[in-house]
Amino acid sequence: MRAELKELRKDCLRVSHAGQDGNLQSAFSSIEILWTLYNRIMNWSVDRATDPGRDIFVLSKGQSTLALHVLLMHLGLFSKEEVMGFCQYDSRFSMQADRTKFPEGGIEVSAGSLGHGFPIAVGMAMARKIQQSAAHVYVLAGDGEMNEGTMWEAAALAAAHHLDNLCLIIDDNQSLGAMLDFGSLQKKLEAFEFITHECDGHDTEALTDTIRLVVDEARQKKKPACIIAKTIRGYGAKTLMENPAWFHCAPSAEELNTLLREVDEFA
Repeated sequence: MRAELKELRKDCLRVSHAGQDGNLQSAFSSIEILWTLYNRIMNWSVDRATDPGRDIFVLSKGQSTLALHVLLMHLGLFSKEEVMGFCQYDSRFSMQADRTKFPEGGIEVSAGSLGHGFPIAVGMAMARKIQQSAAHVYVLAGDGEMNEGTMWEAAALAAAHHLDNLCLIIDDNQSLGAMLDFGSLQKKLEAFEFITHECDGHDTEALTDTIRLVVDEARQKKKPACIIAKTIRGYGAKTLMENPAWFHCAPSAEELNTLLREVDEFA
């Protein structure tokens, strides 16, 4: 599993280099979260990617689009040849995904402006309640995104409608704290009636156990669920972790070799 996570990071670097674009720090901070959801939590598979009964994953944190593309490539939904065309002329693989370009599924919501994915996910969860569907809706947001008013409007709606089929995961990589003192994110979400727990966002075992625990408790109490996953921007490569300039930057050929080596050497 560790080797697979390293390969996901290395392919993110290769794709970013090929397209000369990408939010590598954001992608790297969310890889364990995405891997855990698709491999251990969700009722989802490539052959059921458009099945109405599948669990839904919404990427509200659009900066992690590169990581999602690469993960779905590893799962076999997309070909490596096509994903390597990332951000090139006439490619459907871009910095912020357009769901209309993926009839085979995998991209549920178009990314772009922050604060939109979670409200859409709340609507999806409400629709599945009306349909009496057993499907669950999982959404990944960034901690900086929680500064958007639409996120809290959506949270209030989710609580009011007792959406126990909704699980919000926040990739808390300290983006919000760099902008303002927001206080306790957990206490705020608990005040909005979310069943909320924190965990190490780079520990797949902790993520698996925490998501299952929170989802089960939320169902019992008929409330929405939230996991605050504590992460590090650029996790998995020393340079990306230490230099904030890599928030939106693609590696040159020389930098690519350095970063690939760092991923291999990372403990």
